[in-house]
Amino acid sequence: EVQLVESGGGLVQAGGSLRLSCAASGFTFDDYSIGWFRQAPGKEREGVSCITNSDGSYTYYADSVKGRFTISSDNAKNTVYLQMNSLKPEDTAVYYCAAALRLGVYYPIEVLYDYWGQGTQVTVSS
Repeated sequence: EVQLVESGGGLVQAGGSLRLSCAASGFTFDDYSIGWFRQAPGKEREGVSCITNSDGSYTYYADSVKGRFTISSDNAKNTVYLQMNSLKPEDTAVYYCAAALRLGVYYPIEVLYDYWGQGTQVTVSS
């Protein structure tokens, strides 16, 4: 059974940092894509970042987080991380990780992802 479990969310002041973790089980993500998405109240879910390990850990970042967020993976632990620095109040959202169990996924496009975690809340105060 495929499972994704996020952790690391919380409350932080603007300018602060958090590191989110996504622990995967039921598959090895060496050849697949893991994405991070977020959904703010009243807004649609948006793709934030993804990492595709089949191509030398190709990474993608949305413009809104580029230069502030870093995605990485520890294949031995089947865990993907999202390091979030210089956080802004507009980063406040529920953050989800998701797995695309197919090759050739290089963007965090929601319909391409097959399995989802339960989400973790990130709140950035001004």
